[in-house]
Amino acid sequence: MRATTGRTPGPGRGERGLRSEHRALTEGFGVHNLPFGVFSTGSDAPRVGVAFGEHVIDVGGLDLPGAEALRASTLNPFMALGRPAWDAFRVALQALLRSHPAAVAPHRVPREEVRIHLPFHVADYVDFYSSQHHAENLGRILRPGTPPLTPNWKHLPIGYHGRAGTVAVSGTPVVRPSGQRQGEDGPVFAPSTRLDVEAEVGFVVGVGSSTPVSVADFEDHVFGVCLVNDWSARDMQAWETAPLGPFLGKSFLTSVSPWVVPLAALSAARRPAPPRDVELLPYLRDDDHPWALDITLQVRLNGELISSPPFAQLYWTPAQQLAHLTSNGASVRTGDLFASGTVSGQAQDQRGSLIELSSNGAEPLMLGDGTSRSFLEDGDEVTITATAPGADGSLIDFGTVRGRVQPVAG
Repeated sequence: MRATTGRTPGPGRGERGLRSEHRALTEGFGVHNLPFGVFSTGSDAPRVGVAFGEHVIDVGGLDLPGAEALRASTLNPFMALGRPAWDAFRVALQALLRSHPAAVAPHRVPREEVRIHLPFHVADYVDFYSSQHHAENLGRILRPGTPPLTPNWKHLPIGYHGRAGTVAVSGTPVVRPSGQRQGEDGPVFAPSTRLDVEAEVGFVVGVGSSTPVSVADFEDHVFGVCLVNDWSARDMQAWETAPLGPFLGKSFLTSVSPWVVPLAALSAARRPAPPRDVELLPYLRDDDHPWALDITLQVRLNGELISSPPFAQLYWTPAQQLAHLTSNGASVRTGDLFASGTVSGQAQDQRGSLIELSSNGAEPLMLGDGTSRSFLEDGDEVTITATAPGADGSLIDFGTVRGRVQPVAG
């Protein structure tokens, strides 16, 4: 990554100070990113902050547009203000950090000293199924001998309505769920033995709508982007998903990263969608409004990198997902979260779930410590991180969504 300030040391400016300035302006949590979260220190109430370098800026204390809404304990009041307010705040904070960093210094808290909270109140949660590679992998695993994609898959973004109440911030323990699954002699109620991860990207609605949102209007409604791990109990899911969709196999926990990257920070990451071989209906056509995003995820199991899924390869873009979600008149509200579904690429090391990486347990994933995994064991920790290209050659860091598996409760 290259520095973008172009400055040379002036009188009294040391080399160390210049390097520090360059890092603050160009690294993953730099001035081109400025992701939002909710934090607290000590016994203070939670409030909105912006991650910058190794610090969190307590932005409610700054004299900037929208500061009053940022004094809340959730991002929802600020997100409801709309894009003109989001952009005005972003431009003003960037200018302040570039030109008057001393004015921000009293409002900075080291990130290592803060407690993070769920950054927004989740109004509704929808999970899509938008990766063709993932859908084909699962089709081959779960429906051998039949076409891997269902006939409707390339015509509409498939999704299911999840549980908003079990969306939790990174670091929340992953308690192994119990439920009904197929046993040797019929159904049993027992702890899941096929607990899995799903590496996903989530989109947070800022401005709601009671009418359909077109692909062209996507950026007027979506505030920002976070990382999602939609933990899945595959044995429970397989038993209950006949004939309807996921239910208890996915409703026990969905983890999100603590920092919401503004959509405006991802302008340099926009890409055309992958080629499509079917004619899309008019409301899903996106040739003039490309919203594929060049985001690379990294999935680690107990610290070891096991997959690097490429988000740009998803067949359905988030703009198409939102257009389809609202196409029947369904409303969206401030704080709605919709996720991409598991992100998987074509290569073996780009698959975003263990059911794919281990071929449903037939080919266990070998780890560097000599152990293997088909699905998650108690004590396993999964972390998902991601990066994207930012403006002026910078890097956008999405932070981390993390979870450690704990034994079944009781």
